[in-house]
Amino acid sequence: MAVSAREVKQLRDKTGAGPLDCKNALEQFDGDMDQAAEFLREKALKDGIKLQGKGRSANEGVIGNYLHFDNRLAVIVEVNCETDFVAATDRFKSFAKDIAMHIANLNPQFVKREDVPEDLVSTESRVQLERALEEGKPQNIAEKIVAGRMNKWYEEIVLMEQAFIKDDDKTIRQYVQETVAEVGETINIERFQRFAIGDGA
Repeated sequence: MAVSAREVKQLRDKTGAGPLDCKNALEQFDGDMDQAAEFLREKALKDGIKLQGKGRSANEGVIGNYLHFDNRLAVIVEVNCETDFVAATDRFKSFAKDIAMHIANLNPQFVKREDVPEDLVSTESRVQLERALEEGKPQNIAEKIVAGRMNKWYEEIVLMEQAFIKDDDKTIRQYVQETVAEVGETINIERFQRFAIGDGA
């Protein structure tokens, strides 16, 4: 079927994909915007995972920031990429700002699961096991319950595993992968600091 330029633009606005990819996806799904958008999102994730997995060094980047309207909450975050060219793009700077805003609102404690101290993990795991046993669950069932509860706990405190505040259908990890596919470079969220009035008291 023939695809109009307006439809291609609409899909581009929705997904951020290139015009040719949008045109091909619309043709593939007979103009169905939702199916084409879902296909492009999955493709972006796969492309991003491949790029992110190549282990290329990311020594450029920007400091993203967020300041709440009442000046009582602020975040700074270091986001790295491979080249100063990508670091200077509006897309990359917008990504860094999104991450800073997300951190301000959801207050993660760590960037990735591997950053959580082992003693904290052990303590939480022990508490969850004791709770499951107190609920009368057999040991083998309790251990499975603990695994599920630990995943939920990680989702609360680990940035990469949280649902993205602007689109809770994706995690921050998936948002990173989509952005990697768009800009064509490895992206790392290196570190962040969240400041709120009263937190230091």
